[in-house]
Amino acid sequence: MFDCAVRLTRTRHGSFFIAGSLLTLTFMILVLASLTGAQGGKMDLSSVQKSAPAVIFIEQSGSEVELRRQLRAKNGVFELGFSSSVTPFSVARPGSFGFISPKLLGMALITRSPDLPLELIAPTSNAFEIHKLADGTGMLVGFVEAHLKPQLTPSQRPENVRFGLYSNRSEKASQIVAVPLATLIVDRMPTRLDPKEPGSAVLLNVDLQNSANRMPSQPRQ
Repeated sequence: MFDCAVRLTRTRHGSFFIAGSLLTLTFMILVLASLTGAQGGKMDLSSVQKSAPAVIFIEQSGSEVELRRQLRAKNGVFELGFSSSVTPFSVARPGSFGFISPKLLGMALITRSPDLPLELIAPTSNAFEIHKLADGTGMLVGFVEAHLKPQLTPSQRPENVRFGLYSNRSEKASQIVAVPLATLIVDRMPTRLDPKEPGSAVLLNVDLQNSANRMPSQPRQ
């Protein structure tokens, strides 16, 4: 009788041990599956963040004021709305635009500064316009020659393109564009078309890269 009770007790303990082991194994499998799913989500998000945005064009013709208005509407940006004279790009709210002097823009791009000092009102008539899109992407607004449009279109663009971006509209540069700052490489300061006129339109020579990964620091917050 005693032997029978011992065997019965051992059988019950063995059953409890097996059940506990299976429960632990099931729990571990669920945890691993959860972690794998989380890692997969991060990878997808990372790939989206690393993709470079496209150059944005306005097809219609018009005055400089009208073209800027249309581009702002297309990008969904509004005035900065800050009372201070200068607002860092990183502080500016998404979906806003501001201005930067050619000198400060050139210095920031050459040194690859992670931030840009923006102003609510253009400090000079040849100031460049900066858009901060809803996702935080920084876009540099300017004017290019019309024949350059195919070269700036992602589907037709070579790996790298060097072109001139003008601060203001002219007969020569009549096409307004917004270029992603993260894809720009600049190695020289902007130059005035008329050196004797402080408010003269400015030319900025830039290299447009196919990937945002080539620029280690970019205005994107």
